[in-house]
Amino acid sequence: MSHPRFVSPDLIRQRFSRAMSDMYRHEVPLYGVLMELVAQTNARVLANDRQVAEQLRMTGEIERLDLERHGAIRVGTEAELATLARLFAVMGMEPVGYYDLTPAGVPVHSTAFRAVHEAALQVSPFRVFTSLLRLELIDNPPLREFARATLARREIFTPAALALIDKAHTEGGLDERDANAFVAQALETFRWHSRATVSAAQYQQLSQQHRLVADVVAFPGPHINHLTPRTLDIDAVQAQMPAHGITPKAVIEGPPRRHCPILLRQTSFKALDEAIAFAGQDASQGSHSARFGEIEQRGAALTPAGRALYDRLLDSARDALQAFPNESNALRYEQLLAEHFADFPDDYPNLRDQGLAYFRYFVTAKGQEAAGQLPANAGLEALVAAGHLGFEPVVYEDFLPVSAAGIFQSNLGDNGQGHYDSASNRQAFEQALGRPTIDELALYAQTQQRSLEQCFKVLGLG
Repeated sequence: MSHPRFVSPDLIRQRFSRAMSDMYRHEVPLYGVLMELVAQTNARVLANDRQVAEQLRMTGEIERLDLERHGAIRVGTEAELATLARLFAVMGMEPVGYYDLTPAGVPVHSTAFRAVHEAALQVSPFRVFTSLLRLELIDNPPLREFARATLARREIFTPAALALIDKAHTEGGLDERDANAFVAQALETFRWHSRATVSAAQYQQLSQQHRLVADVVAFPGPHINHLTPRTLDIDAVQAQMPAHGITPKAVIEGPPRRHCPILLRQTSFKALDEAIAFAGQDASQGSHSARFGEIEQRGAALTPAGRALYDRLLDSARDALQAFPNESNALRYEQLLAEHFADFPDDYPNLRDQGLAYFRYFVTAKGQEAAGQLPANAGLEALVAAGHLGFEPVVYEDFLPVSAAGIFQSNLGDNGQGHYDSASNRQAFEQALGRPTIDELALYAQTQQRSLEQCFKVLGLG
């Protein structure tokens, strides 16, 4: 149990998320425009769609909607990843899931740091998709060694941040003063640096290997490369972005538009060209494009059976397209997605009956009246059929490997994709992390089970 003088890790995470949003809004002005557009769209959906508004109210998501953010960061060494894990732990964030993006031509593997309990997520659903560069995939040995040596010389954490991380882990938490200092110091790791640590020629060599290699290796810190708000209608935001001076990518990543959203849909605007000064230069004489704006729409978390069906339908749509989705085939891809996903049930009762999605259960008003009077052997299905229990989908808190890779590719440009034959290396990633990553499906199953246990307790069924 934490000491009463300690600030809750959930509140520290909430403060950090807000501070990060303020910093990014200053660094990337279009992010502020995007935030306003998302807020307007969400308000319109809540005003016009009672069902959505009631669902968000029942699940408690309506309170967290304006706080919803995910960020993305890329680090270059095992030591950086290990320290980031300790930094995020101060904020109650654990590594969930393992994502290998090398099959999509991106030389990183990743995890998502986030809260893992539904109560903590209601306080702050902030999550950070964190990628580790796979240096072994640089096929030019001298360049690989240069990258390794360059990364070894940098320190991405302030001395004060390191001291506060140690203090939190040693003493079990941070008091008010230290928590505020921690937020300010931790933020420095994610700040943009306009001065590169390499020369123009070295930057070009790194970029020719892969644009993302240059993004990780050439700077003194792993700047946050996007912050993502959550919208309730991603198609509406996508359509309105051009009128607000934002050029969106052609294809929304993830499943097609549905009555009952599932998993995750993402879109973004193209990376900014930001002025940088190379090592040995006194002025900004170069540019770097890696940071971009992104929005997401989250739906129901799918069970293993649901994920298998999703993967099969997505693969079949992409096979039919016979190309990577892009501006030239965006309309055709949308049509193919809609056709193939017609086989995926689009109502919550069927998703539940077929075991395709996870749900949180709650006792209805009718159930409250019947509490303590129900047969001791009353089962879940009977309670639902009788109207004593209702259910709402568990929101998907994680990421899709194909979606993550698509966002990377579309924002890194035509030469942002490589070809790697190396196999996934989860063991090496977790060794660097210092712990195993958590199975996200197990977390959703636990959330569902806890809701059922609470319902049966309220109903007096043990």
